[in-house]
Amino acid sequence: MVLVFRKDLKLSRGKLAVQAGHASVMCALKSKKLSKHFKKWQEEGQKKVAVYCDDVEHMEFLKEMTKKRNIVAIEVTDAGLTEVAPGTKTCLGIGPGPEEIIDEITGNLSLM
Repeated sequence: MVLVFRKDLKLSRGKLAVQAGHASVMCALKSKKLSKHFKKWQEEGQKKVAVYCDDVEHMEFLKEMTKKRNIVAIEVTDAGLTEVAPGTKTCLGIGPGPEEIIDEITGNLSLM
């Protein structure tokens, strides 16, 4: 699973942690229901990698690439109660899925 955060938002560490939690849980639940990749990911330790994308347009591009590869992709949209405006897309959760496929999509992004 890869968690992609927008670099342009400059979120605090606490906000990043909360958004990571949202993305991880939503991806896991959707994957468990719809994907053949969940069980293997769960058994292998639920690997997660956090990376940055440039902005919302970059995040949308990554989401479309992911969906074309039949991998779960979930956008986290913030309620706007703390650091960002309501409806701000803060994070994209990708996976779980085969590492080689996810790396094709996110392998060139900077680690957090």
